[in-house]
Amino acid sequence: MIRKYTVLTMAVSTMLLFAAVASAQDVKIGLVNIGRLIGEAPQAISVQEALQEEFAPRQREIVAMQNAFKEKRDQVQRDLEVMGPEERRNSEQQLRKEERDLTRSQQEFTEDINLRRNEALGKLQRELLSEVQVFASNEGFDLVVSSEGVLYASPVIDITEQILERLKASYAKLPAIN
Repeated sequence: MIRKYTVLTMAVSTMLLFAAVASAQDVKIGLVNIGRLIGEAPQAISVQEALQEEFAPRQREIVAMQNAFKEKRDQVQRDLEVMGPEERRNSEQQLRKEERDLTRSQQEFTEDINLRRNEALGKLQRELLSEVQVFASNEGFDLVVSSEGVLYASPVIDITEQILERLKASYAKLPAIN
């Protein structure tokens, strides 16, 4: 209920803001699709590739551990019929221990990659925001809003493509990282 009123209040406030801005003379408004910038900017693609490369060795290691565990589990299951009670208990304990180790390694890997992805995404978002601000200032925009939360915007005010072109141009000027 409170959420409904909050959304309604935000919508009314936005409409009033746009009405006030529209009544002013020569106001230049722009709209930016941040999701598109994050998805299509060469900087974002570069960050994704770098993360993939950084974590590929650990991912291969996890896959190898999974395969080794599955092979050992299958071997133990095949040999259960011929094992004595003591040997069966020891094998099952060893399997549980290896399964816990594998699960722990997978969780650590997931946490590490999520942490690095969040760090990289935060840095990328700051770069994109800076580029949007520079573009808006250079092009004389009075107001630039993100497309998130906007119910309707004319394509005429969408400046995402222009910012994306600037990002591509600035990325092309960067020295190649080897």
